[in-house]
Amino acid sequence: MNIASLRFRVTAWYAALFAGALLLFGASTYLGLERYLYWDLDRTLISDCRAIETQLLAQHPFESSTFLSEEIEEAFAPELNGHFIRVTQAGAGVIYISGAPKDGAFDPLQMPPPKTSEPRPRRVQQGNGHSLLIVTSDFTAPDGTRFVVESGVSYRRIEVVLNGLLVTFAIYVPFLVLLGVISGYWLMRRSLRPVDEMTSKAEGITSSNLSERLPVIRTGDELERLSTALNRMIERLDEAFQHIHRFSADASHELRTPLTILQLELEALAQNRQLDPELANQVGSALEETARMSHIVENLLTISRLDAGELKIEKSRIDLGQLASSTADQMKLLAEEKSVTMRCVAGEGIFVQGDRGRLQQVVVNLVDNAIKYTQSGGEVEVRVRQNANTAVLEVSDNGVGIPAEAVPHVFERFFRADRARSRDLGGAGLGLAIVKAICSAHGAEIGVSSQEGRGSRFTVELPLLSASQPMHPPVRQI
Repeated sequence: MNIASLRFRVTAWYAALFAGALLLFGASTYLGLERYLYWDLDRTLISDCRAIETQLLAQHPFESSTFLSEEIEEAFAPELNGHFIRVTQAGAGVIYISGAPKDGAFDPLQMPPPKTSEPRPRRVQQGNGHSLLIVTSDFTAPDGTRFVVESGVSYRRIEVVLNGLLVTFAIYVPFLVLLGVISGYWLMRRSLRPVDEMTSKAEGITSSNLSERLPVIRTGDELERLSTALNRMIERLDEAFQHIHRFSADASHELRTPLTILQLELEALAQNRQLDPELANQVGSALEETARMSHIVENLLTISRLDAGELKIEKSRIDLGQLASSTADQMKLLAEEKSVTMRCVAGEGIFVQGDRGRLQQVVVNLVDNAIKYTQSGGEVEVRVRQNANTAVLEVSDNGVGIPAEAVPHVFERFFRADRARSRDLGGAGLGLAIVKAICSAHGAEIGVSSQEGRGSRFTVELPLLSASQPMHPPVRQI
C-alpha cells in the first residue's frame, strides 16, 4: 500500500477524525454519566435522610427503645441494599447504626464521626480501597432534641455502571473505527475511480495518438474542471506536434530539390578531368557532405510522414523469421569487413502482418547499428521467437553498450550517445528514430536494454498472427 497516495492520506485523516470524534463523544458521555449518577445518588441519600427525620425522628421521644431500629430496618433494609445509616443523638451518642452490607463493601464501625452537620455529601475512603458517599443532615425534634443523620452508599454502584460503559466503549469503538476506515477507503476508491479512468486513458496517449481525449467527469466539481483542462492541454499539444510534423515534412520536401541539383552539379564538376587535384579533392568532399545531407533529409521526410500517417504502408502476411534470416544474410558481408561474427536464430512459422519493406528496414537499421558499435572480433545476434501472442525480434551485440543516462533518449531524433564517434561512423542519429516510427505505425513496441562496455539488446514485439488465421488482403494506409 502506498502511504503517500491521496487515497491513503484521506482515509487516514478520515479515520483519525472519526476516532477522535468517538473518543470525544465517549469521554463526554462518561463524564456526563458520572456526574449524573453522582447527582442522582446524592439526591437519593438526601431523600433518605429527610424521610428518617420527618417520619421517625419527629416522633421523639420514641414509644420503645427499639422503635427507631425496627422502623429503619423495615423501611430501608440497609444491610440488604448496601446502605450505611447512622443516627447520632446529642448527649447520648450513636443511637442507631446499620450493619455490614452483604457484599462486604464497607465496615460501618470503621466510619469516622461526622465533621459537620451541614447537609453536604462527603467521600470517605476505607482501608479496603472502597469509597462511600455520605450525606450528613442536622435535625431538631419537636421536643428540642438534636440529631445528626448520616446516609451513605458505596461508590461501587457508580463504578459498576461506569466500568460497564468503558467495556462497551473498548469493544465497540475499535469496531466502529475499523468500520469507518473500511467505509472511508471504499468511498475514496469510489470517488477516485474517475481519476483512475483518466490516468489509464492518459497512459495510452502518446505523440502518435494525440487526437484522443480523456473522459470528462460530469460532476460539476474540481474533477470535471481538471479533466476539461487536461483535454484542452492535450489539444494544444496536438496542434503543436502537428505544426512540428508539418514543418519537418515541408522543410525536408523543399530541401530535396536544391540538394539534388547541388549533388548533380558537384558530380558533373568532379568528372571534369581538367580540375586541379586539390580542387578535385575539395569537390569530392563537398559531394560526400551533400550526399550525407540528402540522406538526412530523406530520413527526416520518412519520419515525418510516418508520424503523420501519410506514408504508404502495404500490410501483408509476413514470416518474420524468414524476413530476419534473409536480411541478416545480406548484411553478413558488412559484418565480415569489420571482423564481427553474425548469428541468426529464427523460429519458423512466426507470422505478422506488416509492410515487408518497412519491417526489413527495421532489421537493417538495428543490425547496422549493432555492427557499427561492436569492436572487431565481437558478435551480433539476430533472434526471432514467439512469446504468447506476440512475435519478438531481438538484435543483440557485445559491443561498447550505451551509458545508462543515454538509454531513455536513444530513439530521439539526432541523439547520439557519443557524438564525435557517431559522426566518424557516418551516423546522424536518425536510424533508431526511423525504427521507432515504423514500429509505431505497425502497432509494435520497441525497447532497449544495455550495459556500458558489455553490449546492447533491442527488442521489437509485434502482434502475432496465428497459423490458422486467414490471410488478410494488403491494407494500404495513406
